Amino acid sequence: MPRIACILNPKARDGLSVKQWVLFEASLKEAGYEIDLHHTQAMGHGMEIASNLRDSDYEMIVAVGGDGTVHEVASGLRGSDKVLGILPSGSGNDYARAHGIPIPRGKKFPDMQGAVDILTNGVNRRVGAVRVEGPPSPDHPLIPAPVPHSCNGEPNSSGNLVRWSFLESDSGVTSAVNRMKTEGVFSWIGGQLKYTALGIKAIIGWKKQNGWIRIDDEPGHEVDLSGLFCMSQCQTFGGGFKVAPGAAPTQGHGSLVLAFGLSKLQMLAVMGPLEKGKHIGKWGKISMRPAKSMELRAIDSDGNPTEERHDPVLYVNVDGEAVITTPVSLQYYDDQITVRGAASIPNE
Repeated sequence: MPRIACILNPKARDGLSVKQWVLFEASLKEAGYEIDLHHTQAMGHGMEIASNLRDSDYEMIVAVGGDGTVHEVASGLRGSDKVLGILPSGSGNDYARAHGIPIPRGKKFPDMQGAVDILTNGVNRRVGAVRVEGPPSPDHPLIPAPVPHSCNGEPNSSGNLVRWSFLESDSGVTSAVNRMKTEGVFSWIGGQLKYTALGIKAIIGWKKQNGWIRIDDEPGHEVDLSGLFCMSQCQTFGGGFKVAPGAAPTQGHGSLVLAFGLSKLQMLAVMGPLEKGKHIGKWGKISMRPAKSMELRAIDSDGNPTEERHDPVLYVNVDGEAVITTPVSLQYYDDQITVRGAASIPNE
């Protein structure tokens, strides 16, 4: 009987993951699995649990939750030969989607059995990840400052935080939205309407600031940061927005989307095209290109890059969590983790 460890985030999708687990568990047992279940208890706990299971005899370590749970479990397993399985029960589930795994639809999961079947009959793929380093996000009354975890390795600069992105890393209006959500802004609004309200608030309140960007080995240059950047290995983020059309986790590099120098009206107008993947090339300001590294820094009065944070703070999302700020560096590394997915995945 194959043994698997399942790491469940009981808060995923406002607790719906716990209700769905009952159904997952029944299907897993029927498939012949012996299951050890671990509940995460706080932010980052999934990394610790997964890291402690790296040398175990489990056939697979399964993340049960959304993209945040997958991020933590994948971080704990990164660099090992342990297989990551995914039973999606979060809000976004974009990493599961990228690996061809069926996902929930609203409060229902029409092909839950299909997700379980992939754990048994799926294909293992060795994929890369992006190392993200920068100062940790500052403390907040509702949000403790993120802490380092040994599984992510040591920073190159003292005081920095290191995280690994398996889905995507982004900054700009999108990270401002995510930070406000975590801080509890518009907590009384539910579902997609919350993100719409947060997006409008973030855009209206956006304060223009410039930065210095360098991509791969090219010379750095100054940019107007009004808009966003996204370094992605998958096609979608935010629960299905096609931010990087055609991207796949097996492509061997990041897909870098740059949407800088947008007016507030353009930032509002791009949301519809972004959802459908029709934003590339829009207004001559939005581009996508393959990339393996990127740096983003604040600039001084002479336009030179500095080691200081942007003011106001420019947050950087790592797999949906605004844990890092500028100055930030991103570097793609191949061959980081084994993921069990469908026989065929999007864009492969």
